[in-house]
Amino acid sequence: MATAPDPGDPATPARRLRRDAQRNRDAILAAARQVFCDQGLEAPLEEIARRAGVGIGTLYRHFPSRVDLLDAVLADIVHAHVEVAEQALANDDAWDGFASYLEETCRLQAANRGINDAMGMRFPRATTVEATKARLFELVAQVVSRAQQSGQLRADLTLEDLAFVTWANTRILQASRAASAPDAWHRHLSFLLDGFRAERAHPLPNPPLSPRQVYRAMLTLGRRSTGTTDQHQPS
Repeated sequence: MATAPDPGDPATPARRLRRDAQRNRDAILAAARQVFCDQGLEAPLEEIARRAGVGIGTLYRHFPSRVDLLDAVLADIVHAHVEVAEQALANDDAWDGFASYLEETCRLQAANRGINDAMGMRFPRATTVEATKARLFELVAQVVSRAQQSGQLRADLTLEDLAFVTWANTRILQASRAASAPDAWHRHLSFLLDGFRAERAHPLPNPPLSPRQVYRAMLTLGRRSTGTTDQHQPS
């Protein structure tokens, strides 16, 4: 038969501390989601701690590094891109699926500075986020292949070329916000989509970047953003 806990039992305050710790963790995650959304991944961790109502030491006890916090916060947000890619594959028209994927991806970038940063970078130590992105890349490869096989998307477009869309949109969003024109990205994307059509294709002056080159670029951007020194590279 269970008995009521003895107030003098040392286990009682320990359970209370665990509840407090969970409450602090939840508050940190909620604050981080909002701060990263508003300010991007380089936002000060002190600001996140302040909004969560905890000390910076408490934040670091739960998340020893910025990357640990990113991994906990961004996985669900990156999954939104996975859902967009799945919807693109479900579209009956291969070109419309491809175009809608790029449009919705840019829209997600515009709505959340943190995910805007995350989609153009790599964080090898953020294993949950990177696993979600790996699934995303698999789906996007299918979106591209299907549109190319339909004859609507130019055959020389590679997944590595799409990295330029993400990188370019990042700077466009920065500039257009400063110009009080937050939806200007849509016009630029429309120009790009016209250039992606098979009937508009002409020989290009340079070969695409290799997967290794794109990975290296994203890894460097991620290191600069988080202050980490991950050196892992794909084989």
